[in-house]
Amino acid sequence: MTGSLALGTQLDAYLAGLDAGLSDAAKVVAAIAEAAIDISEVIGRGALAGDLAATGEQNSDGDVQKALDVIAHERVTAALRSAPVAEVASEEAEGVMALNAGAPLAVAVDPLDGSSNIGVNMAVGTIFGIRPAVSDAANPIASFTTPGSTQVTAGFVTYGPATTLVVTFGKGTQIFTLDREARAFRLTHPALAVPASTKEFAINASNARHWDAPVKAFIEDCLQGSDGPRDKDFNMRWLASLVADAQRVLMRGGVFLYPGDSRKGYAQGRLRLLYEAAPIAMLMEEAGAGATNGERRILDIEATGIHERSPLVFGSTEEVECVAKYYGGRNHAAGRSPLFGQRGLIRG
Repeated sequence: MTGSLALGTQLDAYLAGLDAGLSDAAKVVAAIAEAAIDISEVIGRGALAGDLAATGEQNSDGDVQKALDVIAHERVTAALRSAPVAEVASEEAEGVMALNAGAPLAVAVDPLDGSSNIGVNMAVGTIFGIRPAVSDAANPIASFTTPGSTQVTAGFVTYGPATTLVVTFGKGTQIFTLDREARAFRLTHPALAVPASTKEFAINASNARHWDAPVKAFIEDCLQGSDGPRDKDFNMRWLASLVADAQRVLMRGGVFLYPGDSRKGYAQGRLRLLYEAAPIAMLMEEAGAGATNGERRILDIEATGIHERSPLVFGSTEEVECVAKYYGGRNHAAGRSPLFGQRGLIRG
């Protein structure tokens, strides 16, 4: 259906043309899109809207909430109350939020990704995954303990120079761009296809001393470029905004890594499985890319808690698979390197 739509098609027309089985998910996406337009307007005013980086209470994760975190959470959850959503798991709420009893869907959402960029005019976003609601008296979070592959829809909004909605209903990944005058999202990228090969990686290199051996080795070999075992030169990009890094990968390829490391509280990284890793993974796979925790496919993993963390590696399939090979060849007895103290694990 998406291939027949012209560029510029409004989101509501796109949603109206989806298969009947996706009509409920379409209503949820429409609600999130409306909330995103409001959030975009607040962000677009910058300091004129007040101190959006002002801090207050702590969220479910123990991070101090910023004013814009609270605004985004309130706008998104208010919008979802008018949609067929039974429950919401939000980064900004400690437990599952009950909305409409008996509704067919559950939503996991990070209302505002990239909070560290608030106040410096950098990209932030909203990430969401939509899955069937599950009723189980013995498990109050049953809707969110199924694997990521049960998601029917996933997406994110990037509030950058343009506001974009990246979404998949399981039939490819599309981008809609906000027409600010019309207050409507319009189709600009009907079928994203991530190149299988890349010469670009994204990682927070300041944590290099804390990485485990496979990640150290992979990055070291990338940095050696055409003189090393990878036989090609790489560039590095890092925006500290998951949605911005993900959109770059979706549009031009690359590989993103947020691994676990040896710091206290970072053994499983810092990204949440339900409302960050799983939605991004679905979007990537629907665009022909890969997404793992370094070794295992993200969409096969079942969460045990709504704020559970997971390492995340996503992007061009050749590099995602290459990272897995480094993990599979873990060798703590390898010779030492002057750069990271661990030689690359792929040689020859």
